[in-house]
Amino acid sequence: MSLDVLSTSFMGEFPTLHGMIICTVGSLVFGFASAGIYMYKNKYSRSMAVTLVLLPAIVQIIIMLVNGNIGVGIAVAGAFSLIRFRSIPGTAREISAIFFAMAIGFIMGMGFMFYAFMFLLIVGAVSLLLTRFSFGEDASVRFLKVKIPENLDYEGVFDDIFSKYTKSAELKTVTTTNMGSLYELTYAVQLKTSNATKEFIDELRCRNGNLTIMLSGNYEIERL
Repeated sequence: MSLDVLSTSFMGEFPTLHGMIICTVGSLVFGFASAGIYMYKNKYSRSMAVTLVLLPAIVQIIIMLVNGNIGVGIAVAGAFSLIRFRSIPGTAREISAIFFAMAIGFIMGMGFMFYAFMFLLIVGAVSLLLTRFSFGEDASVRFLKVKIPENLDYEGVFDDIFSKYTKSAELKTVTTTNMGSLYELTYAVQLKTSNATKEFIDELRCRNGNLTIMLSGNYEIERL
């Protein structure tokens, strides 16, 4: 029994107007769903949300108009989707959301609405569960930038604080600032718990003379 939206798929033949309208409406509905999955407990921009809503329908139309030539369709749709990341670096989650929406569009472009729905249901459910239970959050690495005076030896200066609040801490870079009167130290750290962030920063600023301290969040790390 065929599971595509019409009696046959659109591979190798030009779709009917009726079939194209059905698939386009379905793609927009699935696009709203994919955008909702991406926005769940996540920082996002309005432009990204709108893109995820429209992308499945755009890809679907491209696949249909090239008469099922998947190679041509992937090349054109892929070029369009990557424009988003030419000027603004994208996070891993944004890139996966783009490919998720594109995959829905590819399936819909072939006329398989049921398969697109199942793909959305299964992958979307897994994505929501991973987000709901903060999968991988405890193992996330944050970047810490600390300025210290030039008369303070930076070798091991924060070791006791790191052993108290972090699972691991690695010194990445050492640079001089303010005409050489300050050192800026950059660490990659894994916090034991996010609930003690304030105490962690307070102890660091007591040690470095209340100079500038910057601790990045997970969203910011992917852009560093």
